[in-house]
Parts: sequence; C-alpha cells; structure tokens
Amino acid sequence: MRCPKCGGQDDKVIDSRASREGAVIRRRRECLSCEHRFTTYEEIEQQELLVVKRDGRREPYSKEKLLSGMTRSCQKRPVGGDVLAAAADEITNEIMERFDREVPAKEIGERVMRVLRGVDAVAYVRFASIYREFQEIGEFVEEVHRLANQPLPDRRQMALIPDADDGDAAQRKTP
Repeated sequence: MRCPKCGGQDDKVIDSRASREGAVIRRRRECLSCEHRFTTYEEIEQQELLVVKRDGRREPYSKEKLLSGMTRSCQKRPVGGDVLAAAADEITNEIMERFDREVPAKEIGERVMRVLRGVDAVAYVRFASIYREFQEIGEFVEEVHRLANQPLPDRRQMALIPDADDGDAAQRKTP
C-alpha cells in the first residue's frame, strides 16, 4: 500500500477491525519510511450479476428495479413498504446464492409472483398480468381461477402480511 504522505510502499498494519456488519475490514497502517498513519478499507469485490431478458438482452441486476415493480403491483393495496423491502431482500439473497453471473428474468419473476401471492392476491394478479403478458380478459379470469383453487401460502409467506386494524387483513391472516 502506498503511503499518502511520502509515497513509500512499505508499511505495517497496526490494527484491523470489521466494519459495516462484517462486509468491510478497516485497517490502520503506519508507513515505515515517514511513520505517517493512515486507514485503508478492504472488501470483497462483487462480480456483477446480469439478468437475461426474454429477448436475450442482458442488463445489470437491480434490487431497486425489483422493488419498484413490486411496489407498482401493490399500489393502493394494504401492503406496507417494509413488507415489500423485506421480500425484495429475500428474493435478492436467493438469487445471489443460486446464480453466479447470469440469472434468467423468468427466475426473478417466478419468485416475485410466489411472494406476492402470499402477500396480496390483487397485487399478484397485477404482477402476473404484466409478467405473463396477458392479452385478453380470459387470461385474467384463468389466473384468478387458478389462484382461487390453489392452497393457501405457507406460514413463512403469511408472516409478510402487515398487521392492520381492518377486518379484511385479519381474515387474510387466519388460514
């Protein structure tokens, strides 16, 4: 490491500490030439994850874009932003664990639909209509029938539903 004061390349590490919840290591160093002390930070270099779109295009994965799509689906619905943020974090973690360099857009869409189905049925149908590119009203009807005939989501997904004072939310929580 080059000293910021004299440019010397010989130094010693005086202290090392984890910071930012263990994602970064902070090191205090001392230049052996001029005895100037300075701080460096070391972190894992993340390789960018690319989303492979239906048409073959590739674009960088964006948790913000994921959250934005989920938020639009839940617009004017009784779903809290913290619920969507937690769901976006969960989906991002799953994707990062499973895929190294590229993830098909279909994998992301299926995960979003699975989560939205447990959070809010209307948001689920809204998202599905865009994701599956519904062209006719019959496709909406088929999706609603499919949703009505499926069993309730598991308890982990039900935990994502926000507490609300109205009776509708209480009814959704009880199986």
